[in-house]
Amino acid sequence: MRSLRWEAEAARQYQDALAYIAAQSPAAAESLAKEIAERLGLVLQFPNLGRNGRIPDSRELVVHPIYLVIYAVRQDSIDVIRFLHARQLYP
Repeated sequence: MRSLRWEAEAARQYQDALAYIAAQSPAAAESLAKEIAERLGLVLQFPNLGRNGRIPDSRELVVHPIYLVIYAVRQDSIDVIRFLHARQLYP
């Protein structure tokens, strides 16, 4: 089975989003983190779950109605490239 690997920028974007939400509601941040972990767990089982990405050789998955994960499927891992709010410009 593949492992999940976060690129530094994606991990920072994810942590920033959780910190922002936690400042308003720690419970909401915890719930969001759990929901995202569950969705990424599905990606580990079904790597092509997301749609074809706008970045070459990437896939995109809506992990929450307002958050998008851009990832790449590698032989031994799923690499999370970006973690974006739906209102952010991309790519």
